[in-house]
Amino acid sequence: QVQLVESGGGLVQAGGSLRLSCAASGRTFSTYAMGWFRQAPGKEREFVAAISRSGDGTDYADSVKGRFTISRDNAKNTEYLQMNSLKPEDTAVYYCAASTLVLGPTNLKSYYNYWGQGTQVTVSS
Repeated sequence: QVQLVESGGGLVQAGGSLRLSCAASGRTFSTYAMGWFRQAPGKEREFVAAISRSGDGTDYADSVKGRFTISRDNAKNTEYLQMNSLKPEDTAVYYCAASTLVLGPTNLKSYYNYWGQGTQVTVSS
């Protein structure tokens, strides 16, 4: 079993920055790939970013490429999402997710078998 707890969400003005964290427990952190997804009201949960088990491979949605950076610290059992140049359309509940099924980063929601409870990010215009 893997438990994931997100933190760092909040309200920020457009153009601002936030850093989300996801603390993991229950299994050796380096044995699973990690990802971030988001869900806005009335929309499907969508892929944001992913990182491989070792941290040397990443993948991003086109909508956040160049603005968001995913990283992980396997010694601290924590994943991060640095979000810069935030836009109102980034407003959503952000979820971290863990996959024990793949080595590298994946944007496929079905490959993630553990999910956090989500943290709200609101970007005002």
